[in-house]
Order: sequence, then C-alpha cells, then structure tokens
Amino acid sequence: MGKNGQAYLVGAISAIGGFLFGYDTGVMSSILEMDYWKAYFHNPGPTGVGVIVSLLTAGCFVGSLFAGWLADRFSRKRTIMTACVVFCLGAAIQCGSRNRAMLIVGRFIAGLGVGCLSMTVPVFQSEIAPAHIRGRLVSLQQWAITWGLLVAFWIDYGCHFIKSDASWRLPIGIQIVPALILFVSMIFMPYSPRWLVDNDRVEEAHKVLARLRSGGNMNDTEVVEELEEIKEAVRIDRETAVRSYLELLRFPIRRRVILGVLIQILQQLTGINVIMYYASTIFKQSGLSGDNASLLAQGINGVVNMLATIPAILWIDRWGRRKTLMFGSLGCGVTYFIQAVATGATQNKVVNADGSVDLNLPTGPSYLVIVMMYLFVISFAMTWGPIGWIYPSEIFPMRIRSKANSITTASNWLFNFIIGLVAPILIKKITWGLDLIFAIIMFAAIGIIYVFFPETKNRNLEDMEVIFTGSAWAYKDRKRIAEYDNAQHHNIDTKESV
Repeated sequence: MGKNGQAYLVGAISAIGGFLFGYDTGVMSSILEMDYWKAYFHNPGPTGVGVIVSLLTAGCFVGSLFAGWLADRFSRKRTIMTACVVFCLGAAIQCGSRNRAMLIVGRFIAGLGVGCLSMTVPVFQSEIAPAHIRGRLVSLQQWAITWGLLVAFWIDYGCHFIKSDASWRLPIGIQIVPALILFVSMIFMPYSPRWLVDNDRVEEAHKVLARLRSGGNMNDTEVVEELEEIKEAVRIDRETAVRSYLELLRFPIRRRVILGVLIQILQQLTGINVIMYYASTIFKQSGLSGDNASLLAQGINGVVNMLATIPAILWIDRWGRRKTLMFGSLGCGVTYFIQAVATGATQNKVVNADGSVDLNLPTGPSYLVIVMMYLFVISFAMTWGPIGWIYPSEIFPMRIRSKANSITTASNWLFNFIIGLVAPILIKKITWGLDLIFAIIMFAAIGIIYVFFPETKNRNLEDMEVIFTGSAWAYKDRKRIAEYDNAQHHNIDTKESV
C-alpha cells in the first residue's frame, strides 16, 4: 500500500456501505425459502414475492435520486452517515414485522439508505483516490457487496435450522450491526478534498490531500500539484455550473450521462440480481432436492462471487474498462446460452396446481446448469460487478458529479426494481427462456461497449474532459486520445529535462 495506505483505509471503510446492500439482497434470497417465513406471511405467491423483494429497490431508486443533492449540500461523508441511520430504521422495522405491509414498508425505508449509499460511496471513493488506483479503490465497493451476499447466505443457512420465527428475524436484525459500524467509523474519516475545494475550504482540502497522499506532508510536490489541478477544475466547472437536472441532458454533458445510465442498466440486465435473489428457487428447479441442498448451493455461490471479485480489485487498473466489460459480456452470454440449451433440450416439465413449472432435469444437465450459474457469477464478478460502479463515478466533472451519479445510480435501481418484480413470474412461467433473453442482451452489450465507451483507466478525474469531447464513436476516437497522451508525455519529459 505504501504512501496510499490512508486512501485504502478510507476507501475500505466507506465500502461497508456496499456490504449493507449485499447483505440485504442476500438475506431475503434465502429467507424466501424458509418455512417459518412462508407460514408467517401466509405463503405469498410469485407476485407477492416480487413485491416484497422489489420494494427494497424501489426505495433505493428514490434514495439514490435524493443522494445527489444531499452529497453536494452536506458532503459525501455526512450523506453516508445519514444513510446509515435510515438503513437501521428500515432494518429494525423489517426485523419486527407483524404483517406483510410492515415488512414492505421496512424494506422500502432500508432501500432509501442503500440507494443513498450506492450513489455516494463510489463518488466518495473516486474523489479520494489517486488516478492509478482509482479503479481498485472503487472496486472495494463491489467486493464489499459480495461479502455482504456471502455472509447473508451462510447466516441464513445456519438460521434455517432454528425452529421458530427467529429463523428469519435474526438474519434481518443482524444487518443493523455493520450499519452502526459504518456510521461510527465515518466520524473519523476525512471529507472529500474535491468537495472541500468546491465549498471554498481549500486549506482543509490541502490537509486532507496531504493525509491521503504523503503521510501529512503538505509540501509534497504531488500534493501541491493535485490541489492546483482540483482548484483549476473547480474554477472551470463553476463557469458552466449545472443548476438543474435538466441541464444534464444538454451538450456536452449529455453523452456522459447517457453512457453512465447505459452501463448501470446493462449491469442489471446481466441478470445478476435474478441469480442472487432467486438462486434457491433456480437450484430447486434444476433438480436439487431439499431446502438444505439449495441453500448450501447458494452459499457456495456467495463464496464464488466474493473470490472472483479479487482479480478485478488487483488488476482492473491494468486491464482497462473496455476490454474487461467486453470479456465479461462474452462470458455471461456464453454461460446463459449453454444453460438455456441444456435446460430446453432435456427438461421434463411438470406444471403445478398454481401454474408454476418444475423442470425435473436429468442429473447431467442439472449439474451443468449449476456449473454454468457459477461460471456466470465468475464472469460478472470480475467485470460488470466492479466496473458498473467505477465508470459512472469517474467520468463526470466535479460540479455535476453528484447530480449525474444520482441519475445513473437511480437507473440501476429502476431496472433492479423491474427485474426483481417480474423475475419470479418469468422463472416459474418460461424457465430457460429467461436465460436466453439475458444471453442475447449480453452478446449485444459487446458491440455497445466497443462502439460507444471510451477507455478511462489511469486518468485523473480532471482529465476526463479530453476523453469525452471527441467523437461519440469511441472506437474511432482512440487515435486522437493517443496523440493527446503523447503530447502530455512530451510536456512531462520537457519539464524534467529543464
């Protein structure tokens, strides 16, 4: 870690916000299959399950929209702390639910906190990180999400053996603990240096940069140069300040907003949250008999997800954004396609009294489906998982970063909500057809990334203007950007020789 140790520490602590998102997603996935939960809430059908699951994401959608204003007005740090309080309230209501309405309200309130965190944490991480490790630092958000999913799966598995309503109340209540840890820890974390400069607190920003970059040495050359770059970027931003969300749709910012929204939508259209919310149901459809077997397979799924994110954390700033996303799209598409073919070719459909479908696959195809699901999770975790949060957090100027990221993050939660609402119905009605739909989307995403998304690795946040002021056809604009890089290197060499 070296001189960037403080930046890693701040980034890691703020990433606990991702843990909360992952835990709340994972905890409901297994609870949906618990007998005591089903009995307490009168065995909700596919539509009822869809509403219960998706109300969290509806709250996330609203929370992420408000987060943009809060982060600009009260700082990234205070917004994260406020979101922790809201999340704790929602989790407490869920834990003490007496009926389905109370559970839904609790999930919506918790979603407000999660949505706020999902927007603010990546922005905060990107603003405190040096350019050469920014991807790695923001990737900690996604890694924390996978840890949240993993911990939730195994806590659910252990609580599954409790023969009372505590089997589902305890896992829900536990999530209050990491929220409190994040709240207390953020008291000791610095404000974003870029937010401080934007609010004319330059001396504080200088101290924070020194703490993050040089162990407190305010005279360090890199610290002084970065502070001047931030000040100049803020000065330019103020000349074109965005005073309303409608201005985000005007040239030249519009292109970046569209790309930020598109990458968040595509992250959801990988289908990852269908896997995470309804993995137990899918495993059962594939032929795993018994609740313990499906829950155990889901727990292994969480381990795979967490481990596969580590390569992205280590090497995402070396791989780059474009190639990694295209590779991930190919991997996700292929695994979905094989899964759909294996299921469609060998299924023995059994239509239940409620109209749902069990596949009753032979042993071989059943295992193949499960293996493909794990390979899909690996493909996602190494690519779309972290970059879906990295890319929007780094492409916008300071003055619009929070507003623009609130829009991009809200689009993620909107599609998460839609998918969470309709997925249980589609899983039961069209089974493998849903895999085929996701496969087609992923193959199309390869072309979309190649044509429209420029590379942003190792760029200072203040340098993004150069990257996004050229052609909208990113694959045609690489020559111009290469010429700019050569000119920059020439200037550096000239300064050093002088």
